[in-house]
Amino acid sequence: SFETFIFKSPQAYEAVEPVDLDEFLMSQLRSGDAELMQELGEFPDDDLGVELMERECRTLRPSVPEEGVELDPHVRDCVQSYTQPWLVVSRRTQGYGWIAYSERTEAIRLLQRQTFESDEKSPSLAELCDDTARTTLTSSDFNLRALQPDRRVENLLRFSSPEELDRFNLEARSSNRYGELFGLYPPTDEEDAVAIRPIPDCPKEHFGQRILVRCQAIKFDIEIEPLFATMALYDLKEKKKISENFHFDINTDQMKGFLRAHTPHTDASTLARSAIFSISYPSPDIYLVIKIEKVLQQGEIGDCAEPYMVLKESDAAKNREKLEKLKNQAEGFCQRLGRYRMPFAFATVNIMSAINSTLERDTSDTDSINGKGTMEKKGLPRRNSDRFSMMEDNYILSGFKPLTVYCVCRQEGERLSDEDLFKFLADIKRSSGQRRVKIIPGYLKLEVSPVPETVPGCLSPELIPVKPVSEKNPRPVKEVLEFPSSEVYVPHNIYRNLLYVYPLRLNLTNRLTSARNITVKIQFMSGEDPSCAMPVIFGKSSGPEFLREVYTPVTYHNRSPDFYDEIKICLPARLTEKHHLLLTFYHISCQQKQNQTGSVESLIGYSWLPMLNNDRLQTGQQCLPIILDKLPVNYSLHSPEKLPAQVPPAKWMENHKGLFNLELQAVSSVQTQDSHLERFFTLCHALEGKTMFPIRVGDEKISENMFEHELKLSIISLSSSGLEPLVLFLHQVLDKLFRLIMQPMVIAGQTANLAQIAFESVVSVVNSLHNSQELAKDHQGRNCLLATYLYFVFRLPDTQHEIHTTGGLMAHPESRYSTLTRATATTVGFMLLQSRIRSSSNPDIPAPQSPDDTEVTNILGKVHTHKCNVILRMHEIALDLPFNKQIHLSLYTGVCREYVYKYAWFFFELLVKSMSQHVSQLDKKAVPRRNRFSDRFKDDITTIVNVVTAEIGNILVKQQKELEQAEKVNISLAFFLYDLMSLMDRGFVFQLVKNYCNQMAAKSVNISTLISMRLEFLRVLCSHEHYLNLSLFFSSPASAPASPSLSTSSQNSSSCSFQDNKIAAMFDLSQDFKQRHYLTGLLLTELSTALDMESEGGRVQQKAISATYSLLCAHDLDQRCSRPEVKAKIAALYLPLVGIIIDSINYLDFTVSDSRGSKGKSGGPEEDPDSITPINQSVAMAIAGNPFNTLARNALVSVAGKTTNMLTAETSRNLLMCFLWIIKNADQNLVQRWTVDMPSSQLNRLLELLTICISCFEYRGKQSSDKVSTQALQKSQQAKARLEEALLGGIGARGQMMKRVGGNDRTLGQRENLRWRKDLTQWRQTNDRQDKSKAELDQEAIISGNLATETNLIVLDLLEMIVQAVPLADCKDNVVGGVLRVLLHSLTCNQSSTFLSHCFSTLRALIVKFGELLFEEEAEQCADLCQKVLHYCSSCVDGNRSQACATLYLIMRYSYSSASNFSRVKMQVTMSLASLVGKSSDIHEEHLRRSFRTILAYAEEDTEMQSTQLPSQVDELLRNLNSILSDTVKMKEFQKDPEMLMDLMYRIAKGYQTSPDLRLTWLQNMAEKHSSRKCFTESAMCLVHAAALVAEYLSMLEDHKYLPVGSVTFQNISPNVLEESAVSDDILSPDEDGVCSGRYFTENGLVGLLEQAAELFSNGGLYEAVNEVYKVIVPILEAHRDFRKLTSTHDKLQRAFENIIQKGHKRMFGTYFRVGFYGSKFGDLDEQEFIYKEPGITHLPEISHRLENFYSQCFGDEVLEMIKDSTPVDRKKLNPNKVLLINMTCITFVEPFFDDYEMKDRLTNFEKNFNLRRFMYTTPFTKSGRPRGELNEQYKRKTILTTMHAFPYIKTRINVIQKEEFDLTPIEVAIEDMQKKTRELAEATHREKPDAVMLQMVLQGSVTATVNQGPLEVAQVFLNEIPADPKLFRHHNKLRLCFKEFILRCGEAVEKNKQLITPDQKEYQQEMKKNYNKLRENLRPMLERKIPELYKPIIKPRIENRDSFKRHSLRRTQDENS
Repeated sequence: SFETFIFKSPQAYEAVEPVDLDEFLMSQLRSGDAELMQELGEFPDDDLGVELMERECRTLRPSVPEEGVELDPHVRDCVQSYTQPWLVVSRRTQGYGWIAYSERTEAIRLLQRQTFESDEKSPSLAELCDDTARTTLTSSDFNLRALQPDRRVENLLRFSSPEELDRFNLEARSSNRYGELFGLYPPTDEEDAVAIRPIPDCPKEHFGQRILVRCQAIKFDIEIEPLFATMALYDLKEKKKISENFHFDINTDQMKGFLRAHTPHTDASTLARSAIFSISYPSPDIYLVIKIEKVLQQGEIGDCAEPYMVLKESDAAKNREKLEKLKNQAEGFCQRLGRYRMPFAFATVNIMSAINSTLERDTSDTDSINGKGTMEKKGLPRRNSDRFSMMEDNYILSGFKPLTVYCVCRQEGERLSDEDLFKFLADIKRSSGQRRVKIIPGYLKLEVSPVPETVPGCLSPELIPVKPVSEKNPRPVKEVLEFPSSEVYVPHNIYRNLLYVYPLRLNLTNRLTSARNITVKIQFMSGEDPSCAMPVIFGKSSGPEFLREVYTPVTYHNRSPDFYDEIKICLPARLTEKHHLLLTFYHISCQQKQNQTGSVESLIGYSWLPMLNNDRLQTGQQCLPIILDKLPVNYSLHSPEKLPAQVPPAKWMENHKGLFNLELQAVSSVQTQDSHLERFFTLCHALEGKTMFPIRVGDEKISENMFEHELKLSIISLSSSGLEPLVLFLHQVLDKLFRLIMQPMVIAGQTANLAQIAFESVVSVVNSLHNSQELAKDHQGRNCLLATYLYFVFRLPDTQHEIHTTGGLMAHPESRYSTLTRATATTVGFMLLQSRIRSSSNPDIPAPQSPDDTEVTNILGKVHTHKCNVILRMHEIALDLPFNKQIHLSLYTGVCREYVYKYAWFFFELLVKSMSQHVSQLDKKAVPRRNRFSDRFKDDITTIVNVVTAEIGNILVKQQKELEQAEKVNISLAFFLYDLMSLMDRGFVFQLVKNYCNQMAAKSVNISTLISMRLEFLRVLCSHEHYLNLSLFFSSPASAPASPSLSTSSQNSSSCSFQDNKIAAMFDLSQDFKQRHYLTGLLLTELSTALDMESEGGRVQQKAISATYSLLCAHDLDQRCSRPEVKAKIAALYLPLVGIIIDSINYLDFTVSDSRGSKGKSGGPEEDPDSITPINQSVAMAIAGNPFNTLARNALVSVAGKTTNMLTAETSRNLLMCFLWIIKNADQNLVQRWTVDMPSSQLNRLLELLTICISCFEYRGKQSSDKVSTQALQKSQQAKARLEEALLGGIGARGQMMKRVGGNDRTLGQRENLRWRKDLTQWRQTNDRQDKSKAELDQEAIISGNLATETNLIVLDLLEMIVQAVPLADCKDNVVGGVLRVLLHSLTCNQSSTFLSHCFSTLRALIVKFGELLFEEEAEQCADLCQKVLHYCSSCVDGNRSQACATLYLIMRYSYSSASNFSRVKMQVTMSLASLVGKSSDIHEEHLRRSFRTILAYAEEDTEMQSTQLPSQVDELLRNLNSILSDTVKMKEFQKDPEMLMDLMYRIAKGYQTSPDLRLTWLQNMAEKHSSRKCFTESAMCLVHAAALVAEYLSMLEDHKYLPVGSVTFQNISPNVLEESAVSDDILSPDEDGVCSGRYFTENGLVGLLEQAAELFSNGGLYEAVNEVYKVIVPILEAHRDFRKLTSTHDKLQRAFENIIQKGHKRMFGTYFRVGFYGSKFGDLDEQEFIYKEPGITHLPEISHRLENFYSQCFGDEVLEMIKDSTPVDRKKLNPNKVLLINMTCITFVEPFFDDYEMKDRLTNFEKNFNLRRFMYTTPFTKSGRPRGELNEQYKRKTILTTMHAFPYIKTRINVIQKEEFDLTPIEVAIEDMQKKTRELAEATHREKPDAVMLQMVLQGSVTATVNQGPLEVAQVFLNEIPADPKLFRHHNKLRLCFKEFILRCGEAVEKNKQLITPDQKEYQQEMKKNYNKLRENLRPMLERKIPELYKPIIKPRIENRDSFKRHSLRRTQDENS
């Protein structure tokens, strides 16, 4: 029952029944398609190979145990496991599709660079304001004929028929094309590369970061004796020695000669002076410690070091005798005591600082500039294998300067142990100075460097030479074994068996003995006889490689010495109980007594340590007693502590007390050192025979009848062993467990079934490895160690050769035919399995009828209760029959089940590898593919797949949080089926796929999760190397079928027999298609379902598209598919995808074309695409009635909010790439037939899709690469920081180590991935451009240029196909128009010359074939066409220009010959030129003129047309164009002077007053320019003017009530608009042909213009104007009943009004300045004055700075002078000689000026800033000529300027046309000042929220003013006495009244202040009050004195006072504005 869930998923979603593949293939082979199949791989041969792969050995010979010893089974197995070759299953063609990625780069290198105009540097224009270049506005008399025309396009008019033209064009297009489309496109991000299963890294020996330390010298002031050194690394943080000792010496031959007697021979390996250390966990606390010893001599260490401290090298001459004496003494000691050493000195080096100091010197400049100075270069390189191959490619070792250590410390006798050393290191670290130690003068010279790629002459820790061996270098380099400071999880990979012995201390203080100079002789014995000492102890420097005995260094006169020696022993492979360490203690007499000639040694006693204890290697700390005299017989069989009583009794020192401490440490890949593992291995080996019972394991004995029980226990307890030992012996443990699972064992005559328990153990091991935080996983969550094991190590046990019949235990003789009876294993197991599965997970799986036995029913009953506890178990993987492998599945309850699901990948890969081995042994010829496995086996597989699928479903339904888990299992299952494709019958596997799909669909899972799961599953299957054959691609008709037959031979059949419905069906995802092309069908089904559904964030769509995309990409780059006919077949396989893509067109995101940095052609940053362009495309297109409404749709979408499933730009590009690839490679004939039969709606969608393709792949231009080098520099500086961070454990040493154990940092299995990722750097078109070199950026530009060209050409090919099919169809006009639209769109984009030449050819063909139609019906498009072609006529690329000229001439010619269309074309060309020149700043007039000349040449050379009017008409048109051009050239001069530019544009627009279309165009140009400068108000005004112009013409044409009555209606918005009514109807009637035919001269056009104006007003903050504009729009919308628009209109109005309320007072409207120009250099501007409108807050310095910069650039600094005050400029005073030179610009701040009556209407802030024509500024002066003077002589002049138009206008500066001035006398100035002060006081006092500070400031200025211009001063000057002149009476009186009000206000303010002050200001307030009173008193007499004459009655007081009133009001308004 799927029905229950069907509502979730669409019906079509169910998977269909697949074709029986193998049957089908066999039948196909008989038909003719065999060679195509062959081509794509060995088909139907099998290409699976099971190969043995020799393992790579680092050393010259593998490390193996010594010869001739019979090994015990465990060691034998280990050694075999370390030396046997890997067993790898490989496929010959695997990864085909991916390999191509790395090779594609070669082809890319050969790409041609495409020419793009945007990349060409245009020739620089004549200098901006050069005198000679300045022309007047009328210089249109430029003679065209004087120019040389461009080369003409050949054969423009010479073709016999359109067909021939098409053929010619097609040939041209198809030559020189790039074959692999995907080769040009960056591959998608690999974040979802599920289909890649990384090949695990080959197991290798583990190394940390490796450094090479070379000792160059050890030098003391005197050289008197041989010295010996050892070095080792110590980790202070972990308090641990982290490497073995490296012994070396730098002795001269003379010194070595002293010891000749004691060195029988010297082996080369002991002469090393360089060592390679490995550090797994770098940290700043690692120290290299060098210890120096000398030969034993008499005396304390201090005494022996004395000469070194005292004798200086410089005094060598003085001390010669002393030195000789010392030398002789030393020689004596050497001869006598040469075999004993004593400690002498030591030195320490912090490894980090050593590396850093060498690093700093090494980061040379070149490195950082090349960007190579990266972290990895300088780090401790991890050079041991590919996986760390990030190291230097050009490491120059000489770069590392030697490091000299001067601090050599004398060793103290009582401080020799490691604890003392760590204390010392901690001290150094803390105090960074050495304390409490004596320094011996001298130094060590070391060189520390990373290990280079190869080190010739290197020896491994076992002294085996490492490759490459050096011929000439006698001095080897030794690899020093690391003792990592914490666990390393890398399985053992080589045989290594070393034991390190560390004597620690001996305590003889309690014994009264003469023993003082004590040494211990250490031997490794294989028996008790002295001759049994084995030569297995590694020697020290300059001596033999191996020794039989070794002595510890002596501490002089110390009875309880500490030892620090390390003895390294090579353990024998087979240890017996006889092996032991023998320790002999001696006292050494340093001084030779006179009468004594005997030995220097006197025996103290013995001790020993057996190597094995209960069969386990003894390790760890031991404390041994010492036996005196002699050793008893058979002593070595017991430990010294437990020695049985002897006769005679043994004599022990200090009563058998432990006196000697030592430690043993084993580094061994055969000794497990873990009790659980040891027990397991021992018991397993016991199974293999030759074992006598009872077995001893550890301390216990196991009898035969307990054996099985104990074995099971040991298997179960495996999981309790430590993680590290388990990982180290992982391969052996798993091998043993699999042998137990697959091989039934006979124990004590009974067959023991251990499979169950062993399998569980495997599961628990797998689980613990996955769960460990320490171990790396790959991106599919597979544990890397297990993946490696399966890939390289696992093999089926070869049971044949191991039939042991000895001992009490026996494996079955016919073990290949295991005697597990069918009854037990199969029937019951299988029966239970089926019933259980049925009940628990999925009722749909049919089960064999099982006998209804009671057990089953019981189980069923239980099962229902714990559904979850059912487990699917591999009961056995056994070789069941000679050629038949069986997997028995059994069941179990418990956690085990959960883990098997969780880590299903492991068991699947295990199964696959076993099956592969089975298949590889079959005789493939004899056994057909479907009989390779038995039916029962297939049933088992089916069951497994069903159960796992059910489990995935359950997780998805029940546990959403386990989603990731389900995804992993899902992918594992997919890979399992992927692998089965290569092993089993493919039809069977398809059935499994079908079951999977349907079972998944039946789950009630969220559909997007479901699709996502199925997609990942299919993606894996489709990545199969034979996917194409599996999908039967060759059976897809590559061309349109002529008959229902499948044969492809019908390609040549005639076109009439095409069956149209057949073709359409090929583009549909039909049932038949899904059955035949099974996988492809499934994938496309997922894709189309995904595209149709709503999903959050579009993840599912992205996944589906990415899957399809990467699949096509793989085909495209697969060498097997390179032939075109193969590609055509493959493309035919994907035809349904085309249908799907066309249907999904609404989800595509094609905003891509806007994201270009600059618009390519219309260039320059000022055309910022984000700024609001006035005529935005979507509105324009909507007005024009775009048939596809592409852009309108976008506009609607943006209104409605993005639709939920829009695809991202990246995803859209990927989907479109698929579309283009299919179109490019499919059979062209077929595609053409398909387009012919397409319904027109579908065709329109197709054309829209092509438009989107063009935008999506547009060329983005070259990126600048100058940033690159500086960034490289920064990078190298960060490098060191990062290195330090890593070494200082930034990540935590452990974390880093873990990353490396997994084999890499980010991508696992680099090899597989690298194959297709190696060269991808140049594919990433990302934004992180920092790390790319210039070359890479260039390469990237070349690639993207070619991609753009190729995609556009594919589109062009398809358009040609559509058009050429037109005569067959009926709706041709529609089609041709649609095609033309796409072509025009492509011309708008940034295109290469290659494409343009083909595109223009196609356009010309269209004009030739459909000229009539185009000029008649597609007038709109013609206008566009003219504009685009003209644009290319100005191109600086010659080829583009000549193509464009030819096209433009053809347009003229054809429009002339078809009825009366020429006038329309003339009009359109003229308008196009106007708009072109107005809009783009980089128009090249020289190129345009060249083009005009070329067109003229065409007209003159066109013989057919000479008899007609055409040539003269063309001539006239071109002359006209030329004059427009000249006007606009002048504009170019002023590109940098925006005001002048606007004036010019304004003049040009004015010149077009008689041709409305052109005037409109220019107004729009001005609007765009303003917009780009963020002058939104002016931009809006331009559009209002344009709308008024349109309204004028509309009102002439028709008289509708709702339309505006011409421009009059607009005067509320601005009185300036009335200009537009200047044209009277007699000049031009709108009906005349070609006039006012533009898209804007319609009601919609009018609304469009006004809506944009409203938008701009709102941007400019003039919300009140928005309302006025909408007053015009609303009646039109109401008349149109357009309620949707009315809704949004009122919405916008509401927003505008809200804005007024909120921002009312905060708006800044503009600042105005008067600018005057004086000087002849200014040309037209000389003596002109303007008012400039600047943005809200502009200060005088800003504008003066801007103008000064601009004009000084034009004229040079020396001739420009700026005047920044308001004094008038007097030309006469300028030096007459300099009149030509000095050019003055005079700038003054002005403010709007209103009369009183105006102020009544202008109430709001907006009204005071809108429609301004009068401005005022004031100039102070005195009669004496100085600007400022005393109060009584200070005059003021007010200047009022009137402008020609009101602000805001369509420009930002307007001429001043009138100037009025009047002067104020000193007393009037005083009145104004006092009024102002009073007003300020009143305002400060009466504010709603009083501000104390503000108030006090004003008060202080009024009351306490001590300044000479304070109020009191003013009163004293003007009011002290009544003026003599009666004219001044009124002023005097007015001033007196002002003061009265002033003092009143002061009083109020003081009172107010009292309320506001804080307590601490009391005093201040009193002071203020006092001052106020004082002021009042001082003023009272003056204020009370009235002038009697004034109080007589007067007849007309108002008129006389007019002036002062006016001024008063003026003063006030001025203030309000400020």
